[in-house]
Amino acid sequence: MEPLMALAIGLLYAAAIFMMLRRSIVKLVIGLMLLSNAANLLIFTTAGMTRGVPPLIAEGMMLPPSGVADPLPQAVVLTAIVIAFGVLAFAVVLIRRAYEVVKADDLDKMKDTDT
Repeated sequence: MEPLMALAIGLLYAAAIFMMLRRSIVKLVIGLMLLSNAANLLIFTTAGMTRGVPPLIAEGMMLPPSGVADPLPQAVVLTAIVIAFGVLAFAVVLIRRAYEVVKADDLDKMKDTDT
């Protein structure tokens, strides 16, 4: 499963860089979102793709049983997803305002914003 995930992550990184090198600001934001999703998948994959039991400690025990799933990567990815959604919402509002002022989504035409 890990080689397939590595291939998917590589494709996501490649697509993100391709989109970020375009001149359109909308494609730049799409590239940023692909990049954040690729990073999330990379964190999730490096933590291990094996199934494990929940990390619960039974009453009277000092340690969880062996073979538990590590909850830290899942918590990090969940936090990163929420932050990425906030950044996307801010970027969409910023793009809309920039389009209203400049009347173009080309980054080269956005150099002059004195309107």
